[in-house]
Amino acid sequence: MMKLTGITGICGLLMGIGLMLNALPGDAQRKKASQPNVIVILTDDMGYGDIGAFGGDIVPTPNIDKLAASGLKLTQYYSGAPICSPSRASILTGMYPGKWNFTTFLDTRKHNRDAEQIDYLTTQAPSIARFFKNSGYATGHFGKWHMGGGRDVTDAPGFAQYGFDEHASTYESPEPDPAITATNWIWSEKDSIKRWDRSQYFVDKTLDFLRRHEGQPCFINLWPDDVHTPWVPRVETEYTGKFPMNPQEEAAFKGVLKEYDVQVGRLVEGLKALGMADNTIIIFTSDNGALPTFGGRRSGGLRGSKLSLYEGGINMPFIVSWPGHIPANRTDERSEVHATDLLPTLAKLSGVKIPKDYAGDGLDRSNVFLGKSSLRGKEIFWEYGRNDIAYNYPKGTDRSPRLAVRSGEWKLLMNADGSNAELYNIAKDRAETNNLQAGEPQVTKELSGKLSAWWQSLPKLNVH
Repeated sequence: MMKLTGITGICGLLMGIGLMLNALPGDAQRKKASQPNVIVILTDDMGYGDIGAFGGDIVPTPNIDKLAASGLKLTQYYSGAPICSPSRASILTGMYPGKWNFTTFLDTRKHNRDAEQIDYLTTQAPSIARFFKNSGYATGHFGKWHMGGGRDVTDAPGFAQYGFDEHASTYESPEPDPAITATNWIWSEKDSIKRWDRSQYFVDKTLDFLRRHEGQPCFINLWPDDVHTPWVPRVETEYTGKFPMNPQEEAAFKGVLKEYDVQVGRLVEGLKALGMADNTIIIFTSDNGALPTFGGRRSGGLRGSKLSLYEGGINMPFIVSWPGHIPANRTDERSEVHATDLLPTLAKLSGVKIPKDYAGDGLDRSNVFLGKSSLRGKEIFWEYGRNDIAYNYPKGTDRSPRLAVRSGEWKLLMNADGSNAELYNIAKDRAETNNLQAGEPQVTKELSGKLSAWWQSLPKLNVH
């Protein structure tokens, strides 16, 4: 044991203790600063075939392709639902949206009752933003919400109750931004930020938030409402003639997608200018499939569309980039990843603690993100269609049975009563053209049993 002699020794000890104590906050701050920023870009209604890096050729997407080249592409990433509200809820909570009574897009109270769902996400639900905030992150939501608020639902909880420090959101939210909601609707010519400038607006909000929180890690939902209809491209550069052009035609879509790609590039360049590019995890994906699909082109050869449990409705383009950590220019065609996996995976990569009592449905797939391909080893389930009132779409061959399960190479679809069972080997038949249900009775029986049990486990609202 060191022996202290005289005033000098005691003063030296006290000074040393003081230096240690003063260092602790700085060390903690440096640890926080070393945690990565996380930006989840959730595109609205983007199909697998919309992006050049995934084989799309509708319009060049050089900036999104460059982002893909900087990181990892997953070809077997699945959204939580083939429609926006439940898909978004699955990302926020890390749980199947049916567990929180989300079944389709939120609309009026009558529509929600007809669809056998709630009017907004309860604040009792877990929230990825809340988990990150509790671990010292600054949290922001910039873009579409659509998990409560809008139309005649005026009592939806505000963003702060889900763990967000700041927000700027659209009409379909509890606190719409006046700059993009001058009237009581999704968009208007009276908006000070025009429809074609919204993605730029949300990117600007994201970069400003990061700039103001330099030294503190940030978690940001960047959820634009592009490339969802109505497609309203920039007038002076994209077309001449009547305004607006037909918001369902391909020429309008091309203009919107080109501008959206530009804004993704602005985000990446903005991160570089802030010196944050190497310490930011970027996720880029979509909430559900495309509609309209232009004869299937926007679905990239996959069957189905938005509103369908075929692959075109739920198999989404997915990019994750984190320079120096995630391998660059890599494609993983083997690893299944589900939207519910994002919460535990991003928490692991960011050093964020998840509460011990959290019982999510997702798996930590951080090893996949870091380049170690692996099968998921756990089934993935979906529902879409509790009755004929609110779910009678899409029409024709894109309309799928109402439940689905993916288990390894197999995917089974069926209705809740067990009818219309379809079985596909997705590893060999991604286009779902060869129904093997009759020839694989054992696989059909096993998966239909698991799917039925999962369906029965979901809460059902008594809305009548």
